[in-house]
Amino acid sequence: MKRIAIQGISGCFHEEAAERYFGSIIPVECRTFDDMFVAMERDEADGAVIAIENSISGGLLQNFELLRRYPYTIKGEQYLRIKQNLVALPGQSIEQIQEVHSHYMAINQTRQFFGAHPHIRLSESEDTAASAAEIAHKQLSGVGGIASELAARKYGLEILAASIETDKHNYTRFLILDPSIKIEEECIDKASLCFTLDHRSGKLAQVLSVLSYYDMNLTRIQSLPIIGKEWQYFFYVDLRFDDYEQYRQAIAATRPLLGELKILGEYPAAKMDFAETISY
Repeated sequence: MKRIAIQGISGCFHEEAAERYFGSIIPVECRTFDDMFVAMERDEADGAVIAIENSISGGLLQNFELLRRYPYTIKGEQYLRIKQNLVALPGQSIEQIQEVHSHYMAINQTRQFFGAHPHIRLSESEDTAASAAEIAHKQLSGVGGIASELAARKYGLEILAASIETDKHNYTRFLILDPSIKIEEECIDKASLCFTLDHRSGKLAQVLSVLSYYDMNLTRIQSLPIIGKEWQYFFYVDLRFDDYEQYRQAIAATRPLLGELKILGEYPAAKMDFAETISY
């Protein structure tokens, strides 16, 4: 069973995404995203599953920088439908819950639900799963949490209300980092790149034109400033393609236009199960 680094404690959405991809795992709990890479460096984890973007809140910018800094390449991706649930000790009703603890993002995603329950006070905490664990360990009666189904199962809590998030089309994309994964060339149809450009007019447009010529589907582009170089940027790009050889030709054609280039990963694109969304 693989040791997979997750950001948060057991029961968090990172662990749920890891289990979707790997099956059963030994979760290596990490307080920060940086700690996940350190765990792999110290051989405390065989791999990691790291959130990179959310369909509502956008990209996790610090994680783009971590992918550039560390020598671990992306080997896959996993989309996870984020379902928020009101959880509490068994045998209680929503009317008995006086306060609810959770991460601020989970609270923001469920304010409409709690608007119909004005007697409940919302309190921000560090982590969704940690809030569930605290309720279980301290046997906090009258206190609820907003957490995943996985967290409810792990900590013996009851789901008082399921899928209480306002937006039912809330997905997080996670990247898979595992040096042991070997990918056959014919299975690769997505790549993540990071590059810099000379600070000259039209450079980015030239690069995008070349990628378009080779039928590269640009599914994401993100820029982050280069520290110490005013108004210069790293560009993070995701490409989808049908022909791996054509992709390699596109990289070769754009290379003279680029400054620094790092291929963050070449991997099979994941499919998102939209049926799971409409089932709610």
